[in-house]
Amino acid sequence: MLLSINDIHVYYGKSYILQGISLEVNEGEVVALLGRNGVGKTTTLMTIMGLVKPRLGKTFLKEVDITSLPPFKIARLGIGYIPQGRRLFPDMSVLENLKAAMRNTSDTVVLDDIFDLFPALKSRLSQKALTLSGGEQQMLTISRALATKPDILLLDEPTTGLMPALVSKLGDTIKKLNERGIAIFIVEEKIPFTLSLAERAYIMDKGRIEYSGKVEDLRQEKEILYRNQKKCDVKNGRC
Repeated sequence: MLLSINDIHVYYGKSYILQGISLEVNEGEVVALLGRNGVGKTTTLMTIMGLVKPRLGKTFLKEVDITSLPPFKIARLGIGYIPQGRRLFPDMSVLENLKAAMRNTSDTVVLDDIFDLFPALKSRLSQKALTLSGGEQQMLTISRALATKPDILLLDEPTTGLMPALVSKLGDTIKKLNERGIAIFIVEEKIPFTLSLAERAYIMDKGRIEYSGKVEDLRQEKEILYRNQKKCDVKNGRC
């Protein structure tokens, strides 16, 4: 087992956000976490990364309890986090953004691997992050996470703000990362896009896991996928 969270309970003040959720991701696996806005998906990722501390429950990475560790130590142990909104250093160059995430700033192998995946970034090394296009910023965000040499990537709504053509390219990139042995745990509202990538999926509602199973089985469960139009945009395949 690569990553597991066991009976996690999270509160924001008096608000009960995560109500005893448990899930797992195996090595080399792509797993999706689906659900409408506000059910706790982002909080789940933030809890895994140590940005939010649970009141109860444990998180394990390769059987090591990481629940109480700070985010930078969790990243060093092998979890890469790509938050919604990218959160780059806008006034720093592409290279400076990458080096800020690297364990060893002289590790040219890491940079070579990144440029092999995103050759467009190599010609933008001295360019400030804020001047990049939306697609290039997403490349840089993913590259920053890869600079930590992760075993698993947590992706929070990675298609946000991307044009349809770039969404397709992002899907290809995620597949390539997975082919390199990196496990993927993705939170995403675009159901068809997400199910085209994932092997298994969890569906959250009101802070709880209400469904877990193989994607091939979930495709047949339309009632579960599109519970009602108040929760999901059926026409556009969003949830």
